[in-house]
Amino acid sequence: MMLYIVRHGETDWNREHKVQGRTDIPLNDYGRRLARETAEGMKDIPIDLCFTSPLLRAKETAQIILEGRNVPLCDEERIQEISFGRYEGLYCGGENQDPESEAFNRFFHDTGNYIPPEDAETIPQLYGRTGSFLKEISERADLADKNILVSTHGAAMTSLLNRIRGNLSVEHFWKDEVPPNCSVTMVEIKDRKAQIVKEGMIFYKEKVKKWKTV
Repeated sequence: MMLYIVRHGETDWNREHKVQGRTDIPLNDYGRRLARETAEGMKDIPIDLCFTSPLLRAKETAQIILEGRNVPLCDEERIQEISFGRYEGLYCGGENQDPESEAFNRFFHDTGNYIPPEDAETIPQLYGRTGSFLKEISERADLADKNILVSTHGAAMTSLLNRIRGNLSVEHFWKDEVPPNCSVTMVEIKDRKAQIVKEGMIFYKEKVKKWKTV
């Protein structure tokens, strides 16, 4: 089994440095362009099945990448983005930073001391549900010889890749940084064991934008 794990394209909230989480924000035109260029770069890779977060930005990214192909799309809630509760909609960077941005930005810069709001999700909870998804598909005999697109989000993708690396640390969650929009990582699953084959592939021509909160 080969997984092609992709982070969604850019949204207006990405550009404005607003916290998204479970808030259902669609791609912007630039994000759609990144997805189209990613589709062109992946056009010769056969894809048998797609698991996508049900959130619009991930689903639309998958639809653009797979446009013109007869590939089933399966909504999978376990790979949707981490919930930030009341922090969602917060300006966490740029000139318009909200007063609570410092507390939220610990999620990126001091993850071990990040305290999620009561209505949010913890990183161990994120590790748990994404790990459940990975374990389930790894054990499915009907998927053993398939190429699968997994369309997800920055923190959810990092959670999946950290588990494959054997790192379930909260403190070092972002050791390998936030995956860029529309970056693709290949993961091979053989005998129920997952291994990263190639990480952070970029198929578009634009300079890769790294997430910044300041």
